[in-house]
Amino acid sequence: MGYPTDIKYTADHVWAKAEGDVVRLGITEYAAEQLGDVLFVDLPEVGTEFDNSDVFSEVESSKTTSELITPVAGEVVGVNEELDDSPELLNDDPYGAWIIAIRTEDDIDGLMSAADYEADLD
Repeated sequence: MGYPTDIKYTADHVWAKAEGDVVRLGITEYAAEQLGDVLFVDLPEVGTEFDNSDVFSEVESSKTTSELITPVAGEVVGVNEELDDSPELLNDDPYGAWIIAIRTEDDIDGLMSAADYEADLD
């Protein structure tokens, strides 16, 4: 499995993609495979504030419920509402199906590269 190199990763299997001062967050392909069929995604409300390491969402699947941890602090400025009706998008396209967009002053450069993330899985 290859991991996109234009995004950063956490050890908790969350990916982060910076777009100016907004960072989109989602789950990695590895996480999607481990979860099995995603049945529900708990989306926060736009305007919600999170600190670094807060739980920003819960994903329910055929196997388990997993909490997702944000690697940045900030305010939610967007949620992927498509996930309300089609949570399986996280299985079908984990890097296209972002979960939240968060405005932050935090830098994501300190997160893992694709190579570091892949090595961490071994």
